[in-house]
Amino acid sequence: MKLPSLNIQIILGAIFGVVIGLYFHTLGAEAVPVKGGLYAAGLIGTLFIDLLKMILIPLVFCSITVGIANLRQHQQMHRVWVSTLVFFIASMAFAITLALIAGNYFSPGAGMQLAMFDSAMQNFEAKQLPLPEFFAQFLHSLFINPFAALSQGNVIAVVMFALILGIALVMGGERYKNVLSLLQEGLEVSMQIVGWVMRLAPFGIMALLIKLVAVQDLAMLNTLAKFVAVVMGTTLLHGVVVLPLILYLITGKSPLWFWRGAREALVTAFATSSSSATLPITLRCATQHLHVKPEIAGFVIPLGATINMDGTALYEAAAALFIANLAGIELNLAQQLIVFFTAMIAAMGAPGIPSAGMVTMVMVLQSVGLPAEAIAILLPIDRLLDTLRTTVNVEGDMVGSLVVQKLIK
Repeated sequence: MKLPSLNIQIILGAIFGVVIGLYFHTLGAEAVPVKGGLYAAGLIGTLFIDLLKMILIPLVFCSITVGIANLRQHQQMHRVWVSTLVFFIASMAFAITLALIAGNYFSPGAGMQLAMFDSAMQNFEAKQLPLPEFFAQFLHSLFINPFAALSQGNVIAVVMFALILGIALVMGGERYKNVLSLLQEGLEVSMQIVGWVMRLAPFGIMALLIKLVAVQDLAMLNTLAKFVAVVMGTTLLHGVVVLPLILYLITGKSPLWFWRGAREALVTAFATSSSSATLPITLRCATQHLHVKPEIAGFVIPLGATINMDGTALYEAAAALFIANLAGIELNLAQQLIVFFTAMIAAMGAPGIPSAGMVTMVMVLQSVGLPAEAIAILLPIDRLLDTLRTTVNVEGDMVGSLVVQKLIK
């Protein structure tokens, strides 16, 4: 008997995960079947994430280094750099603008008060992160011992070292051809391992969704329903309309063609809430299904997983307006421009891990004098919203690789 395709298996796994998670939620956390089921789901989900993380660093390191070297061979390095950065900045600017427009129009949080959430804020202590300190920490994190970065799984530092090594290989030319050949073989081996890990994806995604849905605090979700609706609606608008429209206008490719080729990565991003963990699958979809040249995908997508965070930037801007409404503070145009630029910088600095946006949210709030402790309000719903914004982050990376490939022709 022939099994369904991997895409169908992943979609079925996601559906079963949501259904089983809702069933567990109705039974209650103390029910014996729920305890056993959540324990098993936790083991399987963690195993799947750990396998993706295991291959993440060698894949990023080899793909960026080889990508840089191969681009230079085709005399396209400068054009790819420029096209990639312009696309990343433009797409994040569109996302933040959507968030600010929706936040001003619908005003989520207006009429409510921070006092309603005293219990949530009481035991939460936000780390103070002024803008100058954030810049200093961000720059410091870029250039560290490469062996330490590789062993610690520091993606952004690995990306920087891979970029520098790729440029060194370009400058060295034929002298370093053996090193380049070794890294190319390393990339091929990494992609082979990704193929093996993907056989477990339907089970891993089902387990992750079971745990996510079963433990979600639906009472708090109901309290913050308007904010959740605004964020989800705006994020979907960016992912379903804005990014596909950009893709169609520049490349002529239809959204349906794109989603068919990208669905493995999009479903995995939704389940894992981690653009870094999804990166191996994103690369696989871009090169094998969307037919992006490996040297372009190997540069654009790992870099995008580090700094191109459309969904995160949108969420942080929307959350800033929401908390301002809760606190009874009206942000003027100048303050909203500060939110615009700070959210973009903070999203670029956010690691590609679940709920990473909460780490840099403090900086966005403090940039306009909002109480940083208020992010405790968002913690119960953050994991749910993180699924959608991570999906849009990953979608932006794949759209970016297609756009860049078209622009450099």
